Amino acid sequence: MRHIKHETDFCVVGGGMAGMCAAIAAARHGAKVILMQDRPVLGGNASSEIRMHICGADRSDGKGLRESGILEEIELANIYHNAMRNFSMWDMVLFSMVKREKNIMLLLNCSCNEIEMSGNTIVSVKGWQGTSEIFHTVKAKLFADCSGDSVLAPLSGAQFRIGREARDEFGESIEPEQADKKTMGMSCLIQAKKYDRKMEYRPPEWATKLDYDYEKLLSTRGANIENCTNFWWLELGGENDSIHDTDKLRDELVALAFGVWDYIKNSGKYNADDWAIEWVGFLPGKRESRRYEGDYMLTQNDIRDVRAFDDIVGYGGWSMDDHNPGGFQFAGKPTIFHPAPQPYNIPYRCLYSKNIENLFFAGRNISATHAAMSSTRVMGTCAILGQAVGAAAAIATKNGTTPRGVLQNHLAELQNTLLEDNCYLPSKEKKISPLTAKGRFVCDGTNSEALTNGIERNLGDVNHFHGSRIDLVWEKPERVGQMRIVFDSELERLDKNMPFEWGMEPYHRRMPNRLVRDFDISVKVNGFWVLKQQVRDNHERLVRITLDLVCESVRLDIIKTWGGENTANIFAFEAQD
Repeated sequence: MRHIKHETDFCVVGGGMAGMCAAIAAARHGAKVILMQDRPVLGGNASSEIRMHICGADRSDGKGLRESGILEEIELANIYHNAMRNFSMWDMVLFSMVKREKNIMLLLNCSCNEIEMSGNTIVSVKGWQGTSEIFHTVKAKLFADCSGDSVLAPLSGAQFRIGREARDEFGESIEPEQADKKTMGMSCLIQAKKYDRKMEYRPPEWATKLDYDYEKLLSTRGANIENCTNFWWLELGGENDSIHDTDKLRDELVALAFGVWDYIKNSGKYNADDWAIEWVGFLPGKRESRRYEGDYMLTQNDIRDVRAFDDIVGYGGWSMDDHNPGGFQFAGKPTIFHPAPQPYNIPYRCLYSKNIENLFFAGRNISATHAAMSSTRVMGTCAILGQAVGAAAAIATKNGTTPRGVLQNHLAELQNTLLEDNCYLPSKEKKISPLTAKGRFVCDGTNSEALTNGIERNLGDVNHFHGSRIDLVWEKPERVGQMRIVFDSELERLDKNMPFEWGMEPYHRRMPNRLVRDFDISVKVNGFWVLKQQVRDNHERLVRITLDLVCESVRLDIIKTWGGENTANIFAFEAQD
């Protein structure tokens, strides 16, 4: 067998949404990254193999709390390239996001299974790439476990938990009186389609036979033929070993999926004659397994009380969505949505190991109790925490320090980096650059003062600039390295990145109306305006335009938004050296 050895700054194990965002963020800030993913596609639970939609703090209530940063960049790229919401095209969008980063080496179909340690520091990890029959050993200064199952925990000796804490340990009211090893289960999802004719269905002989009246149970799961989601409630495994029993549970889940569809199609209790299965997932989507212990463990009370953390690097807002461990075998409600205020803080100390010096983590496996994890586990939240880990890894690489060293000596730099990259930290406002502060704005629109308030999204009654032209003018010529522009991508929009309902017909998804599509950048040099860049078909919220010149003024002209207007909302028009 071939064996290839690599050296890099930062190795990310796991290519779901958290791992992708960690790798991209670190690479963009100068770190050399290897991303090791055990599947042929990226995206984890959001990929074409599992097909769970990305949700997060927005909770589809239009409050503008949708996650920004790299995740919004991915989402806008998906609308632009994949208007019909095809899952193969979605895989392409995710693949492209990683492959275009020159500082990332991507290892797909590579399953991490060995580790080399030196004391409490990881030296290298080893993965088997079955498609190529190659062993890959990756030596790195820093590692991030974004695998969901925390595969590096038992290999490295990192402290972790699995199951539910006792109610009294952290004073969490939604936890059981006694601690146990029970978790939320896993699901194999279904998508179905309605046709214009009768569609017959004959189940495989191994499908689960529902030999008693499931009408009441199915009604509590929302099995309405005209208004169903993705059968997420076909859930098993919470009372089993959520890692080592996965394949056995997969067989049971697939048999159950085809058996439930048989009941819906052929019991005569549903108007399902013209419906047919479009797709069934054979890779279970997991909700919970190992959770790392970091320097801090987020709890139900931190979420409920919206505890403020000085080391905030992310936020959540999904309810504490606590699925019963019994899953489909439990006759009551499959989940309880315990309230979680929007938005609550997530601290950096939850994103690195308390006992392994160079280990980050992001995703559903962060340092949180079972109760808190029932909210933080959703992929929108996981993605922004992945971006925080990637930014921290780049800072640690640059300064030759550890994850904990970033907390001790570079926390402000980390938070400023995230704000610069258009992430939202609820208790922080982005500081305007000194070069911008030296100038003044001459605008044709309203609320030009909003360009310097550091608030880069629509929130409540906060004003934003609205107009078609902005000039940033200095008293004397200044050297401008780049312009940083933040457009309005309608973070209050309610649509999901990919279809999760079954029975949905494909439709042409449109770019956000208020997002700027076409614009020009001009500079004033020696009293004359010079057109420097024409941007057409822009589909990004955060845009950086390289100038690297001395000028007296920089101008932004809005030509057209995706909704056809020549005026737009602008959150930032910032000159940086």
